[in-house]
Amino acid sequence: MNMELVRNVPKGGFNFDNCKRNEMLLSSGFQHPKTVKTGTTIAGIIFKDGVILGADTRATEGPIVSDKNCSKIHYLAKNMYCCGAGTAADTEMTTDLIASQLEMHRLNTGRQVPVVAANTLLKQFLFRYQGHISAALVLGGVDKTGSYIYCIHPHGSTDKLPYATMGSGSLAAMSVFESRWKPDMTEEEGKLLVRDAIAAGVFNDLGSGSNIDLCVIRKDSVDYLRNYELANLKGKRHGDYRFKPGTTELVGKEEIIEVVPFEAFHKKLYGDETAEAMEVGA
Repeated sequence: MNMELVRNVPKGGFNFDNCKRNEMLLSSGFQHPKTVKTGTTIAGIIFKDGVILGADTRATEGPIVSDKNCSKIHYLAKNMYCCGAGTAADTEMTTDLIASQLEMHRLNTGRQVPVVAANTLLKQFLFRYQGHISAALVLGGVDKTGSYIYCIHPHGSTDKLPYATMGSGSLAAMSVFESRWKPDMTEEEGKLLVRDAIAAGVFNDLGSGSNIDLCVIRKDSVDYLRNYELANLKGKRHGDYRFKPGTTELVGKEEIIEVVPFEAFHKKLYGDETAEAMEVGA
């Protein structure tokens, strides 16, 4: 073995060389990247015959509401969908990429792709970028082995749970699940529970708002209920601010001054001699 290669092998253990570099950069005035505030409420539960996913529809750019009816429930396969929280572009591109890989897997194997395969692809992809892809996901689907809800974090860690929430409004939504979820819920009970959980995020989190979307996934069918409930309807104007002619009493009339050219006005005011003197002086 070449000794030069052996000398260049880094030592094992932790390496703190970047600490001195970062300290030097900060002392020289380098502005480190700031955290990005995002707002979303997404949730999913397992009910008797499948899974139900829910999401709000508000997309924000800092303090600005950029889209009031954004779709946050993304298609992965016929038997599974995925809710995304974080940066909208990251969640959309990540789910589109994994959806294409799942379709290739289905074509190669000739059978339905299990939900755990999508979970593995998503967690491996996100772990590869160490959290720099801002995508927090709630994956839900049904396959021949059962119904599944996976909570996938931006760094690649995952949880398999009967109900899950993500996003800035997740605490409000989780409080609803913790108090009311139960095994073997009917479809109507599950839809009402997910609706109430998303509504809790909509009305208690500034980054979440607008409408509520639901997606019901069963063994043989899927219902994507876009705008299942319009939680924040725009107020309607009740008064009529157009007034009929004659509503305001006419106090008096004033003579309208005729608009004339400046030369004619000056001649009328000062006479011909002044006008000629001004022309000579000019």
